[in-house]
Amino acid sequence: MVEAPNGLAPLAIEPTPVPRRIAFEFPDDIDPQWIPGKPELAAMMNGGSLTMPYLEPFLIRTVREVTQLIGDEHLSEQGRVFNIQEQHHYQVHRRFNEMLKAKRYPELAAIERDMQAAYARLAQRPLRTRMAYTAGFESMTLGVTKWLIEQRVALFKDADTRVVSFVLWHMVEETEHKCVAFDIYQAAFGRSLSGYLARAYGVFHGSLQVMWFSMRAYKAMLQHEGLWRQLRSRLRLARHITSFIRHVGPYLLRAALPGHSPRSEKDPQWVLDWIAGHGAAPLDQIPLLDTHSPQIPVPYSQSLAKAA
Repeated sequence: MVEAPNGLAPLAIEPTPVPRRIAFEFPDDIDPQWIPGKPELAAMMNGGSLTMPYLEPFLIRTVREVTQLIGDEHLSEQGRVFNIQEQHHYQVHRRFNEMLKAKRYPELAAIERDMQAAYARLAQRPLRTRMAYTAGFESMTLGVTKWLIEQRVALFKDADTRVVSFVLWHMVEETEHKCVAFDIYQAAFGRSLSGYLARAYGVFHGSLQVMWFSMRAYKAMLQHEGLWRQLRSRLRLARHITSFIRHVGPYLLRAALPGHSPRSEKDPQWVLDWIAGHGAAPLDQIPLLDTHSPQIPVPYSQSLAKAA
């Protein structure tokens, strides 16, 4: 345990997240509709990816600013590694997004300009608002991870392994640093009722804004494909959105409750196995998943067997 700043209860010492610079590449042979038979789901995933090079730099700047004010060694180190992970994330997402625009969807550039402007405005808000937004968005990622990991076979069977491996790597690291933004917010602003209310608002502020921009992006892609006005396509999309809400909604509601902590959310075993396997694998091993497998297991089965 470490003593929390500002007289808060002591914080449990979390394992320091591991920065992993993995060389995911997106060559010209990748189809922007990379999930066979599920163009709506691919569009949803692509829409989420489009937001990351604008959202995550904002998170990084906010976490850096708050940790400098707190002056706590443990939280500063956690924030530093959080920022390294998020930097790696948005850099890979940017390469993926450039591929999407170059190959098929140049209209996404207009949505990117709107996101850039939106985050520039958000950067002018008070620091507590920005940190509440950061901690709030991070709470949503736990629900997204649950959805993508637990439903990985139903969602990604036979999909392009290069894209699926990249997407699930991102979710593994979101789980790994799940407490960092919350702890930093609590240390800086969490003593008062107003601090709690700001954090609760941030859960929905951060999550819903990202969802809104993602929705604009996947609508544009489905319009480009001529699917947006097709009833069957809209019904398939509605099923995916319903599944998303069913998994993510409870996480958001719990995150907004007084006294809630990400520590109370159980990590998926698949995520824990991925982390353990990566730690036992050669550093240059590329973590590509077998999306043709009926289980889509972690890509480190040999390393896990040796470690056992």
